Amino acid sequence: MAGILAWFWNERFWLPHNVTWADLQSTEEAAFPQAEDLYLAFPLAFCIFMIRLLFERFIAKPCALGLKVQANGPQKAQPNAILEKVFTAITKHPDEKRLEGLSKQLDWDVRSIQRWFRQRRNQEKPSTLTKFCESMWRFTFYLYIFTYGVRFLKKTPWLWNTRQCWNGYPYQPLMPDLHYYYIVELSFYWSLMFSQFIDIKRKDFGIMFTHHIVTVTLITFSYVTNLTRVGTLTLCLHDAADVVLEAAKMANYCKCQKLSDLLFLTFAIIFIVSRLGIYPLWILNTTLFELYEALGNFPALWVFNVLLVILQILHCFWSYLIIKAAYKAISKGKVAKDDRSDIESSSDEEETVPRSKTPHSTITTNGTGGANGTNGYLTGGTCSEEH
Repeated sequence: MAGILAWFWNERFWLPHNVTWADLQSTEEAAFPQAEDLYLAFPLAFCIFMIRLLFERFIAKPCALGLKVQANGPQKAQPNAILEKVFTAITKHPDEKRLEGLSKQLDWDVRSIQRWFRQRRNQEKPSTLTKFCESMWRFTFYLYIFTYGVRFLKKTPWLWNTRQCWNGYPYQPLMPDLHYYYIVELSFYWSLMFSQFIDIKRKDFGIMFTHHIVTVTLITFSYVTNLTRVGTLTLCLHDAADVVLEAAKMANYCKCQKLSDLLFLTFAIIFIVSRLGIYPLWILNTTLFELYEALGNFPALWVFNVLLVILQILHCFWSYLIIKAAYKAISKGKVAKDDRSDIESSSDEEETVPRSKTPHSTITTNGTGGANGTNGYLTGGTCSEEH
């Protein structure tokens, strides 16, 4: 074990030339980041998760009910033993051949069976109230940590001159405010990584999980190697857009459509400017070029930059989705359904009575449409396609 640890913490990999771990041991005169400090993140992540549960129950939920956020979940499919058996034991997404067989067996048309399966899948989805509470928690945390980061960074020289990130590196003492900022951010992302499995499932689950892994790795990596100055810039830059995004979601769940659209477009502008403009020109520029000029080459430097570039690739992917949604918002006058929506249905799923093959009267119902929270009206003969 000692040999493995010695190999893993090889100074020639992690540190610049002629620097050893002994040089970065904390003393009475100066404190430096220590790897064992990161263990604090695990109990703190659990505390953050418990605070979240209490916040959602005793603060977010009363606020949601006060704002008349819809408390009931997606509409339930009508009971049907045959379809339920297929759904639970065989498939949740029947193919065309199975749909035709069920249509003959039940004397329902294929469209009605498709609608039943969509409703059955959606009834396992969370209610608007649950989604509002989750967004309000994230909004509150992001607003707090972003405000804290701005207040901290505006007093630092490296906010205005990124070359200061490398001045005296790696012998840069660890300030208490910076230590707190790092550990809280790391704890939050650890809590997100684990709670993602019980939170609202979205279409980009895999991408988000990759993002959390990269973020936790970057925070850990930069802390251990004392790359914390540029790390604080990266953290604060990323938190800016998240505040507005969660606010837009809350407005959406409250059915404040104009406010939601305005906030979403604001988020789109902040995201694209910060992630596709400031991030590469400010963060990547200093880590790829200024850091190399100041310290030369060592292996950990390139691992750090590879992780930062992976993050940029994720930025490009999300920017594509955001630009697509913003284009729809401008062309149609409202924000279209979010590509990350956790509800796969469209407004046609609100029809509850299946249509048999025998013609019958037109059914009109009023329900919740898509992710934009607008009311949709159906007629029995006109239904939109599943998203």
